[in-house]
Amino acid sequence: MSDVQHPSRLKLLEAAIGVIRAKGYTATTVDDICAASGVSKGSFFHHFKSKEDLVLAAVDHWNRFTGSIFESAPYQALPDPRDRLLAYVDFRTDILDRDVQEFTCLLGTLVQETYATHPALREACDLGMTGHIEVLMRDIEAAKALYAPDATWTVASVGYFMQSVLQGAFIYAKAKQDPDIARGSLRHLRAYLDHLFSKPVSKEE
Repeated sequence: MSDVQHPSRLKLLEAAIGVIRAKGYTATTVDDICAASGVSKGSFFHHFKSKEDLVLAAVDHWNRFTGSIFESAPYQALPDPRDRLLAYVDFRTDILDRDVQEFTCLLGTLVQETYATHPALREACDLGMTGHIEVLMRDIEAAKALYAPDATWTVASVGYFMQSVLQGAFIYAKAKQDPDIARGSLRHLRAYLDHLFSKPVSKEE
C-alpha cells in the first residue's frame, strides 16, 4: 500500500492493517503495531491519540487502497456488465492464492468484533463495505437492464448477497485454515450470477 503522508504514519497504518487481519482488534496492542511497523511508541502517539484513532485512519486507508485496486482491475475494461460481474468474482477468487490473513477483509474482521463496543469503528466499517457494494450495484443494475429487466429482485439485494458470500467464505477459510472453502463458495456465487444474468440462446434460422 502507498499513500502521500508522513512515512512513519504510513508504516503504522499498514502495520495495523496487517496485525489486525491476523490477530483481531482486541488482541492487537499498540506495542504489536509499533513492533510490526518499526516505529517507536512516541512516534505512534505523535500521530494518533489511541489504538482506535489509528484503526479509524487505517480503515480509511484500506478503503482508498482497495478502491483503487478494484477500479484499476482488468475486468473493468470489459464492455458487458454481466462479464464484469463474473470477472469480479474471478478476481476475488485469484486473490485466495495468498495466506488467509492476506485475502480476508479488514472491515469484515473488525466489524464482527467491535460492532457492539466501538460504534465509531462499526460505522466506519459499514461505510466502507456499503461503498464497495454501491460500486458493484452499478454493474448489477446495468446487467439487470440487459438480461433480467422483468426480475422482481432489487439491485441492492444482489449486491449485499455477493458480499455476504464473500465475507462468509472468509470466515470459514479462517475457521478451517483452508482457502479452498472460500474457492468453493465463490464458484457457487459465480454460477448463481451466471444463471441470474443468463444470456438469451440464439435461435437457429
